[in-house]
Amino acid sequence: MDDFLMRLMELSSQGFFCSQILLMLRLEAEGKQNPDLVRALGGLAGGLGFSGKTCGALTGGACLIAYYAGKGAPDERADDRLNDMIVSLVEWFEEEVGGAYGGEDCSSILQGDMANRKKRCPKIVQGVYFKAMEILADNGYDLM
Repeated sequence: MDDFLMRLMELSSQGFFCSQILLMLRLEAEGKQNPDLVRALGGLAGGLGFSGKTCGALTGGACLIAYYAGKGAPDERADDRLNDMIVSLVEWFEEEVGGAYGGEDCSSILQGDMANRKKRCPKIVQGVYFKAMEILADNGYDLM
């Protein structure tokens, strides 16, 4: 198991979920912390408030892209490519994850077995993180 996956698993064992872990890993890479952002991302956990809907890794990945390309202040403007970048992530997710598990929602991915959370979710989160970073880099973002 590589260092990235070990850190991901450590955050999970601390009670953080997919969407939160994605941004925490990125913030750590930048030497930052933002508990307010991490707390807000908790609403995406478990497929939107543990309703089993859209996977928090996917929605968190969209947030990760928007963390760089979105509008965050009145004097900022979102990157014109933001939605295209997110669509690229969604299409990748549909093919890679949806194709493997029959859907993009937590219910499909877990297939009624909570043991699948430990088996499947870490690799999904890792894949989303690296795909989001690839999409951003391909669009000219310098990610250190």
